[in-house]
Amino acid sequence: MTTSFKALFDLTGRTAVVTGGCGILGRHFANGLAEFGANVAIVDLDQAATDEAASDLASRHSVRAKGYGCDITQPDSVRAAADAIEADLGPVSILLNNAASKTRDLDAFFAPVEQFSQDTWREIMAVNLDGMFTVAQVFGGRMAERSYGAIVQTASIYGLMAPDQRIYEGSEYMGRPINTPAVYTASKAGVIGLTKHLATYWAAKGVRVNTLTPGGVESGQNETFKQRYGARIPLGRMARADEMVGTMLFLVSDAASYVTGQNIAVDGGLSAW
Repeated sequence: MTTSFKALFDLTGRTAVVTGGCGILGRHFANGLAEFGANVAIVDLDQAATDEAASDLASRHSVRAKGYGCDITQPDSVRAAADAIEADLGPVSILLNNAASKTRDLDAFFAPVEQFSQDTWREIMAVNLDGMFTVAQVFGGRMAERSYGAIVQTASIYGLMAPDQRIYEGSEYMGRPINTPAVYTASKAGVIGLTKHLATYWAAKGVRVNTLTPGGVESGQNETFKQRYGARIPLGRMARADEMVGTMLFLVSDAASYVTGQNIAVDGGLSAW
């Protein structure tokens, strides 16, 4: 049998969903999927923002794209979005389970462990882990009924390892002091465990589930943070958001037909030290 390896990456005619589709990584994921031929549903909280992103995507790549306002912490909202997406764009066979939250209260999000509130913990977990499960449950269940699909769930390098607290002295994000709170680490570690469970649960149904774990991505950090973080990376720098897309495209494509339950760290070598 002759295999066209290039053709394995072709997503023409497939319907893909990107949650957190208006975010830093989500926009790049959606763009990559559309460039490879997929029709794309952009899912995020703000309907107007998803409409704008979808219109831009459709005009640049000549695919069908549509935005859907959805609160992934509400199962009814996820189910309604899934129904609308499949009515508009067809059966979903690709899911980028990517949405995550820092909450609207950044002071509470960046509070030290000793003062971190249970309410903020639950608010973050409701999106980063509970919501991720709900999205996988709804879309993955439908894929399993059709015996075909690929899910990629976005974690973080801090789901694999603890943050080095020394890099945060003098570090800022969008002009404010930052750290990585324990709830973020715990939620992203949970994503990796959830992926392994779902991968084995749905394997016999033809649904593959993998984790993409980004290392630190440049997105508004000050030079102090960039330099300190980059000094810890074998490749010597932070990542660009677009550098996550190639791995994502491999994992959702038929080129990865025998890959499931895996966590691929796109981290410049940090986890290899």
